Amino acid sequence: MSYWEKMKGGGQSPPQVGSMEILWSWIGSFLGIAAVSLIHYKMLDQTGMLMIIGSFGASAVLIYGAIRSPLAQPRNLIGGHVFSAIIGVTAFQLFGGDLWLAAALAVSTSIAVMHFTKTLHPPGGATALIAVIGGESIHNLGYMYVIIPTASGAMIMLIVALLFNNMPKSRKYPEFWQ
Repeated sequence: MSYWEKMKGGGQSPPQVGSMEILWSWIGSFLGIAAVSLIHYKMLDQTGMLMIIGSFGASAVLIYGAIRSPLAQPRNLIGGHVFSAIIGVTAFQLFGGDLWLAAALAVSTSIAVMHFTKTLHPPGGATALIAVIGGESIHNLGYMYVIIPTASGAMIMLIVALLFNNMPKSRKYPEFWQ
């Protein structure tokens, strides 16, 4: 197969998901994001939404909408976000004077570390990138960014996923822990 022929694809798109699965995914993601938002708003800070980082939206797609995906499993959710947050903060602290370099190093190194640790979780790339380009409020957190909002938010979303995804007979979460 030539280089250009590879770009044509050749596989099939996945089958249509049933309406009940769509409903369960919607309710689960609503509850997960609402839990992180509500806990933050009531307990931590009523002026901002520090615990809500953009990458949690993508995590919600995986852990409530694609629960059987290897990328949606607890190890990937927690490990992917935590490793990426550490890498993102480190990249900013070492290379923050050149944001383009810090951003590129944060995301690419996060992907490599997630592969190495078997915690590949695509939203982790966004978590690393946000640590670099997130602005002064994120930068002022330093490595606290790893704990709040990253690890604490991911744990809340995991608890909701465990409780909610196992309610219907048709769903089971997780597929594996390790």
